[in-house]
This record gives sequence, C-alpha cells and structure tokens, in this order.
Amino acid sequence: MKVTKSEIVISAVKPAQYPQEDMPEIALAGRSNVGKSSFINKMLNRKGLARISSKPGKTQTLNFYIINEMMHFVDVPGYGYAKVSKKEREAWGKMIETYFTSREQLKAVVLIVDLRHPPTADDVMMYDFLKHYEIPVIIVATKADKIPKGKWDKHLKVVKEKLEIEPGDRLVLFSSETGLGKDEAWSAIHYFTNTKNT
Repeated sequence: MKVTKSEIVISAVKPAQYPQEDMPEIALAGRSNVGKSSFINKMLNRKGLARISSKPGKTQTLNFYIINEMMHFVDVPGYGYAKVSKKEREAWGKMIETYFTSREQLKAVVLIVDLRHPPTADDVMMYDFLKHYEIPVIIVATKADKIPKGKWDKHLKVVKEKLEIEPGDRLVLFSSETGLGKDEAWSAIHYFTNTKNT
C-alpha cells in the first residue's frame, strides 16, 4: 500500500473519545518494547510518527493514527511491564479490553512478537483472549534482521507452537530495519479491512 498521508488523530482512554468516523481499524498489540512504534513507522513510511522510547510502558493511551483518510491504526499500551503499578496495569487492561470487545470498527489485531525469543506467557494470554472473542489476528514476528536467515524457520516454528496458532491465522516475518515483511503485512491488513491496495 502506498501511504500518502498519515497522522495521529487522538489519544483516547475511553469510548467517548474514540474517532467518530466509520472506517476500519487495525489494532497493534504486543509486550512493552517489542517494537510496535518501529512497526508503525515502517508501515507508514514515517520515521518519527510513533514515538520510540527505550523506556517500557511509554504508551499509556489508545493512539489512533489515520492512514490515507481511509483506515486507522490503533496502538494500544504494551503489556507485561512490571515497573508500573498494579493499579495502572489494571486500568490499561480494562481500557484495552473495552476497546477490543466493543469497537465495531475493529477488523483485526496485529499481535507483535519478538522472533528472537519464544512468545511469553503474556503473548499467549493475549492471543487466547483475541481468539476467545473471535477477533482476527495477524501475528508479526519482528526483529528478523537480528537472526541469521538460516535460523528463521526454526524460530517461526517456536512461535507457532508456543502460541498454538490456529489454521488460517497469518504469521508474518518482519524487520522494521530492512522492511522485510512489509508488503505481506499490508496484504494481511487489506484482507481484513477490504481497503484497496493502491
């Protein structure tokens, strides 16, 4: 997809703040510091659109990005970060659950995992949560550039087995450094949003 225009439109914490436009939304989920911001920036060809932080737990709201005036990416707070208070984590969890289970515009969730390591218990929990609510999932295994090409299949097998990926779910090998998997990720997104791949 050729992205000609993209910008953040709102950071929301409750449904009343969600954008009113009836356009498809793709949410981006993953543990803290897994590379969600890098994924957004690479997909949208915008280096600093999503702020990248070395400090986990930076995203604390639902950040809506409008793309080509036809769809939204929704960046949700990263999970699995221990250094925020339990109260904060619970608030984030409730905010995310409300969005995932009540937003009609949500067409699929991109679940970002780190190819270098087996999916965490939190990754498994998130995948199971999405499957329970019958929300389509696109799994993106990022940081592929950090692993020798000859070992990619072995690492992908670990991701599939650990998450117990169901038939039909897309698994995309990705690198925000090289752009590997970018076209495949857009293809998966278009499948669920029915937006034209222009």
